Amino acid sequence: MKLVRYGPPGKEKPGLIDADGKLRDLSRKIKDIGPETLAPAKLKELAKLDVKRLPLVKGKPRLGPCVTGVSKFLAIGLNYVDHAKETGSPIPAHPIVFFKSETCIVGPNDSIMLPKDSTCTDWEVELGIVIGRTARYVEKKDALKYVAGYCLINDVSEREYQLKRGASQWGKGKGCDTFGPLGPWMVTTDEIKAPQNLDMWLDVNGVRKQTGNTRTMIFGVADLVADVSRYMTLVPGDVITTGTPPGVGMGTKPHPEYLKAGDVVTLGIAGLGEQKQKVVAYRKGR
Repeated sequence: MKLVRYGPPGKEKPGLIDADGKLRDLSRKIKDIGPETLAPAKLKELAKLDVKRLPLVKGKPRLGPCVTGVSKFLAIGLNYVDHAKETGSPIPAHPIVFFKSETCIVGPNDSIMLPKDSTCTDWEVELGIVIGRTARYVEKKDALKYVAGYCLINDVSEREYQLKRGASQWGKGKGCDTFGPLGPWMVTTDEIKAPQNLDMWLDVNGVRKQTGNTRTMIFGVADLVADVSRYMTLVPGDVITTGTPPGVGMGTKPHPEYLKAGDVVTLGIAGLGEQKQKVVAYRKGR
């Protein structure tokens, strides 16, 4: 299933994308796409619905973040060898884990707002993991059983905040408002049989910047769920964004290239849809 949330910010309704790519309303069946919905039993129940009997949604409403009730938005740094090399960083021996703030989460096509004094806002196309079961000290061989689905994420990053103001903690550059577009939909695991073989790409103003595949991740999905669950309990609705392939602005040669107001970022992962964001200047109240 492709599960979505649609409507104005803060008033999103649950939906489903049918086999013809049409949006259907799920609000008579569930309240939202959140922790309760992501449990295996509930997802199996939804999978049995007669999709053709669900109401079609007219027009092209805004798509919100594909999941709500995210208690932890975790991220993995330097998880592609070529990306680590382009940043001049050593290849990590263990997953590098940091947090993005839950307040940075927005819809897949909402604007990216530059922070008030930003000079180095960057892009990162990434595979997102959505947790569906409480996970604690999970073994790698069992790890995928705890995943409800996958989604596309742009791990937007302010590099000066991250590297110069962060004192080795990356949160300052990763959690700014609008820095976590999720979606357009969460695809359940039954549709993504090979999460370690998904093509991914990102363009800025129509120019290809990133091209990659999840098979080149240093630590795969199962490794990450197992590793993170050793250090904190993962609960339904938690999101892990898993790192980016090479081609970020910080690594552009001969000079870094960063986003500016008016730029348009488009990105996608095979089977997980596409995002499109316009970059806008800081505005009070967002």
